[in-house]
Order: sequence, then C-alpha cells, then structure tokens
Amino acid sequence: MESCDLGGRQQGPIWLRKPGPAARRGVIVNIIHSVKGYHSKTIRFLNVAFDSSGDSLLAGDHQGNIYVFDLNGNRFNLVQRTMQACTALAFNLRRKTEFLVALADYSVKCFDTETKELVSWMRGHDSSVSSISVHGLGRYAITTSTDTAQLWDLDTFQRKRKLNVRQSVGIQKVFFLPLSNTILSCFKDNSVFAWEFDTLHCKYQLPTPVEGSVLLYKVFAVTRDGRIFVAGGKSNHLHLWCLESKQLIRIIQMPAKVRAVRHLEFLPDSFDGGSNQVLGVLSQDNIMRFIHIETCKLLFDIGSHEEGISTAAISPNGRYIASVMENGSLNLYSVQALTQEGNKPPPPTFKVVEDWSKCMSEANKLTMRVTSGRPQQPWKSKGSKIQTRLLKLQVNTSLENKENELPGGLNKKRLRALLKGFGEYPAKYRMFVWRSLLQLPENHFAFSSLIDKGTHSAFVNIQNEYPIKSRKLLRVLQRTLSALAHWSAIFAETPYIPLLAFPFVKLFQNNQLICFEVVATVVVNFCQHWFEYFPNPPVNVLSMMENVLAHHDKELLQHLVKYNVTSQVYAWPLLETLFSEVLTREEWLKVFDNIFSNHPSYFLMIVVAYVICSRAPLLHCNQTGDFEYFFHHRNNLDINVVIKEAYHLMEATPLDIHPQRMLDDFIPLTKGQYPVFNKYPKFIVDYQTQERERIRQDEIEYLRERQLAHELEAKAQQQKAEDEAWYRKQELLREAEEQRRKMLLEEEEKLAEQRQRLAAVKRELKVKELQFLDASRRRFLKYQQDQREMELKRLDDEIARKASMREQETAATVQDVEVQRMELESQRQLFEQHLIKDQEAVTKEMKGEVDARRRRVDLEHHLVQRLMEIDREEKQKAQIVAEENLATAEQKRIDTDWRLQALHQLRRDDQDREKRYEEIAKLLHDNRVKEAELLKDMREAELKKQEEVMQKKAQLEEEQKAAAAADEHRKQFLEDKMNDALALAEKLQREDGYFGEHIDNTEKLCDLKAGFTERGVDLQRVPRSGNICLNDLSASESSLHMSLGRRREELACQERELMAEVRRLRQKLASQARTRHPPTHFQATKWTP
Repeated sequence: MESCDLGGRQQGPIWLRKPGPAARRGVIVNIIHSVKGYHSKTIRFLNVAFDSSGDSLLAGDHQGNIYVFDLNGNRFNLVQRTMQACTALAFNLRRKTEFLVALADYSVKCFDTETKELVSWMRGHDSSVSSISVHGLGRYAITTSTDTAQLWDLDTFQRKRKLNVRQSVGIQKVFFLPLSNTILSCFKDNSVFAWEFDTLHCKYQLPTPVEGSVLLYKVFAVTRDGRIFVAGGKSNHLHLWCLESKQLIRIIQMPAKVRAVRHLEFLPDSFDGGSNQVLGVLSQDNIMRFIHIETCKLLFDIGSHEEGISTAAISPNGRYIASVMENGSLNLYSVQALTQEGNKPPPPTFKVVEDWSKCMSEANKLTMRVTSGRPQQPWKSKGSKIQTRLLKLQVNTSLENKENELPGGLNKKRLRALLKGFGEYPAKYRMFVWRSLLQLPENHFAFSSLIDKGTHSAFVNIQNEYPIKSRKLLRVLQRTLSALAHWSAIFAETPYIPLLAFPFVKLFQNNQLICFEVVATVVVNFCQHWFEYFPNPPVNVLSMMENVLAHHDKELLQHLVKYNVTSQVYAWPLLETLFSEVLTREEWLKVFDNIFSNHPSYFLMIVVAYVICSRAPLLHCNQTGDFEYFFHHRNNLDINVVIKEAYHLMEATPLDIHPQRMLDDFIPLTKGQYPVFNKYPKFIVDYQTQERERIRQDEIEYLRERQLAHELEAKAQQQKAEDEAWYRKQELLREAEEQRRKMLLEEEEKLAEQRQRLAAVKRELKVKELQFLDASRRRFLKYQQDQREMELKRLDDEIARKASMREQETAATVQDVEVQRMELESQRQLFEQHLIKDQEAVTKEMKGEVDARRRRVDLEHHLVQRLMEIDREEKQKAQIVAEENLATAEQKRIDTDWRLQALHQLRRDDQDREKRYEEIAKLLHDNRVKEAELLKDMREAELKKQEEVMQKKAQLEEEQKAAAAADEHRKQFLEDKMNDALALAEKLQREDGYFGEHIDNTEKLCDLKAGFTERGVDLQRVPRSGNICLNDLSASESSLHMSLGRRREELACQERELMAEVRRLRQKLASQARTRHPPTHFQATKWTP
C-alpha cells in the first residue's frame, strides 16, 4: 500500500508509483499529515469532498489546512489555511475553481483554489454547520445546522431564504434532490418535507411508517435520479422510500453486528442511468459495507476494527472512495479493485463472511511461500557432497523457519535481530508486530459473548477506586475487566488486575477485542504460577527471582535482607503493575518489545535486572519506606542498560535456578473459543466469591431494611409533622374563632351606637328637610308673586305704550284731518254749493275710511317686516349653501388636478422604465452572444488540448512500459546472481575450514550487494524524475511545446479576464436593478428572507 506523508510541504506528488487494480483491499494510497518537532504528532483529517468530475479531491484537517488532490495529475496543493477546524466542505460549484468550507466559528467561506484568495464570507448561523448541499447547476447552496437551514445565491453570495423551525424540533439535514428543483428537509421528529425551489411551497410530506417503527432518522441518501430515498439511524434497519409514490417500499435489515448507521451514500455507475443500486452503509463499528438494495446482498466492505472509518465520500464518476480513518489519516480506494476482489470466486460463503481477516492471512502466507520458494540453480564451483550437505541444512532451516513463522508473514528470528539492532520496534508498526508475536486469534464471537454479559458486579463501582478523568478510558477499562472476570472468576477477586490491565487498555482503547486478548495472553503466558498462592503474592515466582538475584548480586540481596526488605517489596510492585509506575510510556513500550519477543522468563529477568541496575541508590537506603517509595515511583535509570542486563542474566544464569526451567514456553490463545483458565486455588476463589455474594446479599438486605426503616421513620416524622400541623391549625382556628366572636360583639355594639347616631341624624335631617321645604315653598310663593307683579307691570307698560301710540296716532290723524279740513274748507269755498248737502255723509265716510286705512297700514307694516325677515333668512341660507358648494367644487377641482398630475408622472415613469428594460434586454442579449462565442472558442481549444494530451500520454505510457520492463529484467537478473553469491558465502562461513578463508569474500559480497541496492534505487528514481521533468518530450519538440504552452497561457489569461468582466457587469446590472426596483415582499411562509 502506497503511503504519502504531507508533512510541511505545500505541494508535491501523491504517490511515487500508482498501484494497479490488484492493490491490497483496494487502497490506492494512504495520506497522513504529520508534524515533526519536539512533540511529533499527526494532524487529523476531518472532511473530504469530490468535485463534479470526480478527479479532484478536497480535504480539510483539524488545524484548518485545506488540500486539493488532483488524482489525474498526481499532485496535491495546499490551497488555504483557515486556522480553525472545518465542519463541512463542498467542491461542486458552478465555478470549478471555487469551493465552500464551513468553519468552527459557524461561518461559511468561499475560496478560490487557483488564486488562493477569499471570495466571500457568509454569516448567519448560530451553531455549527453540519452539511452543505449545492444545486445541480451550482448557483445555489443550502447550509444546514441543528437550528436552521439557509439558502444562498452563489452569484451574489447573499442569503435568499431561511428555514424557521420550532425550538423543540431540530433539523437533521436539508439538501437538493439531484436533477430536480426540489428541496428535501429532514427533521429530528422523523418528518420529511419536500419544497418547491422556485416558490418554496411545500409539495408533499412523507407519511409515518405503517408499522410504527421506533427508528429515528439520522442519516440520508438519494439516488442520482432522485427517485429512491434511504434513511437510517440508531438501528440495523434501513428504510427505502419511493419519492414518486411517496410510499415506503422496502425495509432492509443489516447484519447483527450493525447497531447504528452513521453514514449513507450511493455508489454511482455509468450504466445504471442514475438509478443507483449499490448503497454504502457506514456503521458504528467503523466498517463501511456496500450492499445491493434489490438483492440485499453484501458485495464488499472497506475498513476494519483496527483501521476504522470515520466518514467517507464517493466520487460522482464512481471510480474512487475517499475515507477519513479513525487515526486521522485519509485512505483512497479504487472501486474497480474492490469490485474485482468481490467478484472473485470465493471459498465457502460461510467462511468468507465469518472471518475475512483469516482468509487474508492465509492468502498472505501463500504469497510468502510462493515468493520464498524460488527454484535455486545448481552450484557450479562445488561438487555433489556440498550439495548434499546444503540440502540437509535447508531441511533444518525450513523446520526452524516453520517454528519462527508468525501471522502476517513475519519471522520471529528476524524480528529479534531487528530488535537487538535498534533496541525497539518502529512505532508505526509496533501494534502489528505485537499482534503477530502474541498470535492473537481475534475471536469476535467469543469476545462478544463475554461483553454481552454486561458489567461484572466486582467492577460496577470501579470509578470510586480508580477515578480516571477520561470517561471513554474508564468505560473501556470496566468492559475489559468485566470480560476477564466473566472468562475466569479469579480476575474478579484479584485486587491488582486493574493495575495490570490499565497500560494495555490505554494503549488499545480504540480496539477492545485486541486489548482483551493482549491482556489475556499476558496473563496466561507471562503471569504463570502467579495465582497458585492466591490471595497471597506468588511466593514461588518471587523465590525464583530472589535466587537469581542471590546468584548475580549477593551483596545487594544481603543489604535488602538486612533491612527486612523482601521480594514482596522490591519485585512484586514491579510485577503487578507491569513497570507502569516506574517507567515512562516510551520506556515501557521498549521494555515490552523485548518481553514479547523472548521467553516468558525474560519478564522475571528484567525485574531482577532493574533491581541490579539500581543497586547504587538501594545500597544507600536504610528505611523500609525508602525502599517502598523507590519501587513505586520513577527513577533516574537508563532502560537500555536494564534491557542489556536482562539479556545477560538470561545467558549467565545457571539452569538449576533459571526461571525458564519452571515456566512453560509461549502458548497463544486458541481460535474460536478462549482456553479455560483455572490455574488457581479454586476453593479459595469460590469461597471468596460465595462470601462476597453473601456479603453483597447481606448488604442488599441491610440496605433494603435501612431503606425501609428510613421510609418508616420518614413516614412517622411526616405523620407527626402532619398531626402537629393539624393541632396547630385547630388551635389557630379556635383562637381565630374567639377573636372573630369578640370582633363580632364589638362590631354589634359599634353598630348599635351607629344606629342610634343614625336615627338622631335622620331626625335632624327630617327637621332640616321640613325647614327647607317650608323655606322653598315660601320662596316659590314669593317668586310667583314677583312673577305676577312683573306680568302686571309688563301689561301696564304695554297698555301705556299702546295708549301713547294710540294718542300719537290720534294726534297725527287729527292733524291730517285738520289739514284735510283746511283743504276741504278751501274746496268747500270752491264747491260750497255741492258739498254742503253731503257734508255729514262725507264726514262719516271719512271716519270709516280712516279706521280701515289705519288697520290696513298696520297689517301691511307687519307683513312687510315679516317678509323682510324671511327674505333675510333665505338670503343667509342661500349664501351658506353657495359657499359650501363653492368650497366642494374647489376641492374637487384640486383633487382632479392632483390625479391628472399623478397619472402624467406615472406615465412618464412607465416610459422611462420601458426604456431601461429595453437597454437591459439589449445588454443581456449582447452578453449572451459574447458568452456563446467564448464558450465555442473554449470548447474548440479544449478539444485540441485533449487530443494533444491523449497523444502524448499514449507515447509516454509506451516508453515508460518499455523502460520499466528493461529495468525490471536487469534488476531481477543482477539481484538473483547477487543473492546466489551471498547464500554460497554464508554457507561457507558456517563451515570451520572455510571461515578464515572466505570472510573477506563475504564482506566484499555484502558491500557489493549494498552498492547494487543503492544503484537499483537510483535506477528507479532516474526514470521517474525524468518523466516528471521532461514530461516524455524529445529535444526536437521542446520549442513547439513551449510555444503551445505560451499560447495556452495567453488564452487562459484572456478567458479569465473576460469572465471577470462578465461577472462585474452582472453584479453592476443586479445592483442597478435592486436600486431602481426594490425587491417585492412575498407573503409570510416558513421560508423567510
């Protein structure tokens, strides 16, 4: 498997040699990001995303570094440093060089991979963004958090709508359906709604499953054609919905190992038309299984219990799978290799499904045998005798190799040689080497049965005795100890078993099965005879170490005996804690590299070596407390010296006192089921178990009785309190009743007095009322008298006035009569003879006429006055009505003028708006024409470039294949010859007669082989560097390609400038349109601006 460490590089190749389709488990490359320094560490990757083509991969790590991996060009580039962890990525925008990243500060940013500049910064979320969904056209995006979902326009980077939900109902995910304008929103109450993208109106809601399943939807996936919708959660069931019929069409049950689903994603296929049939299911055991949704068959899986998957992404073209592993690295899988491996004719189905790792180990062993079983050529320089001896040595060597063979293709002898040379195993492969040395069986079903028994009663309250800060570490420790106790009852009674298991629990906390089997293997092999004297320390084992110490350092032992320091003080603390108290992590790992690689007696020898190497400070101690402190705390001691001393003790100790004589050889755990562990005094353990159970039952009974007593006491106290409260209440009621009675008497007395005072007041009021009535009567009589007097006076005045008027009129009449008399007298003088006869008649007639005329004059005068008044009133009313009508007409005229002006203004605005619309339409048409021309030119240039690239790639591949075949043939031939020569030299060295004669030749051959290896490496590097630098171009074509490259750069520059100009013009037009015509406010819906 190819590995790529990014380190501090900002760009470089992804792999040195791309693996073929037969890559192991389909892994093309494993990518890690390590930082070297005083504290070396690995930066974890968090999220991955493919672009729309599927040939580029975007990955973000925990420190905010964003990398782009070009899978076709075999290059990676650091495109951005955000300085904070990313929570979601999207790389399928309309502009191919831009991507979206959601950060830990709840914001979403858009960057450009070419310019490495910030394009936009979008804010609006109040919690972490969990997913980003981009529309099929790449112009819109939906960002989802637990409390809201927001729709963004990626042209202007403005928020268009926001999905509001109730506080009690959270959002799981909101995303676009492929190939449609539908938005699907999934909430935490299992409700799924579909919205129309244009209007944001609810199209439909999926119904609740008929069977009333308790499955709570957590993860979702949709096929490329948008017809099938899959949902999963904390269960091994998957619900398949048909979005066309809105019906639940199938429920798929995953294997029993799957208890929860963490991620779902369909595997695209070029020939299924978007109706994907293969579904990837990532479960809680960090294994991603790919199943066929129609046949419900398991096709293949990726990941394992040791190398678990945290999250994964599948390329749109269905060629690659990128997965973020639990250890923080990034794996890239080839779907072609995975499907080919799944389509191989397998062994019996039950074996393949039950133990995949076993099949892989057998395949590895077979590969190792084929590789090592190369036919040897006959020796030319030696005879048949030498050949016969060589065959015998080969047989013995094969038997020895068979004994030293380990799982995973390792050899124990070679591992020991490597350990002696470097002092420790590589940290990267230490766990793999340990598992091979201990030959762990990985009994998943047996371990699951132990785990299913639950927490053992002896370790229910382990947190009280060992208060570990990490809850995860405490939980793993509790499960491991409970599994050990269920496996053998002795471990539930052993007080030091948590100290013994804790280092391995901390080391293997991410894989509980390996942790349990490592601890069980250590107990079975390296803790032999520890439990024979239970509950006392293993006196027999301590005696063996004391004998070894007495043989190698008698002075130190006498000093310890002098101060009554026994082996239970200087040896047993190191054994029961496995050196975890006195060594650092690195020292402890180095020590156990040597312990696991040697006989179990080496563990005892290293304890004795630790004591011997500490003799100087121990000889200065003279108090028991000092000795105890020394063996329970870290000391200034070189662990490499201790390891060498332990090897010396293994070789120099006589056989009669050597622990190897008393201890058995290493025996691994059996496969399928774990062995029975009963090497302890069963009656003591059973007695302690029975006593503990009896004490536990007594304690439970005591607690129950104490609880019952507490309850009875509480009830009695409650009853007593209730009685006291009742009596106190009755006393208060009686006192209140007496007080109320007194208050009633006082009130009655006050009421009687008030009634007496009220009667007196009533009498006084009655008298006053009578007095007021009498006074008012007299006053009214006086008023009536005054009125009558005034009326009489008025009548007298009227009579006097009329009399005076009559007198005046009479005087006037008399005067008139006198004038007429005088006139008549004058006429009489003229007509004396005519008038004398009628004088009396004329006089009477004149009197009657005078009276009638006077009455007529009065009447006419009265009528004239009345007519004048009526005319005056009518004129006033007519004037008022005329003024009102005039005001109304003036107001109507003003309103009509205002409306005319408004209509004229609106007509002018409409004309201006039509002109602007015509200008905008003309500009848009011109832009479309220019864009069409630009796209046509770009397509033509792209077709030309693709044709050139395909021709050059074909030529490059042919030359690379020819060069690689020649190099491989030459390298293989030289390596075979060199190995044959080295093997002959090593055989000759083992013979006594040829040792001194051939040692110089052997050294020369080794030097020659080392030089050949270096030259082979150089030969491998030269073609690769040449391929990278020259790009498989001859010298005669260099000038032509340089000119083509400059032309391509000029076209790309012009294209970028034109696109930037179009983008600026669009933004300018959009801003002008918003300024002239503000946006229309829609009716209130759940989606709010």
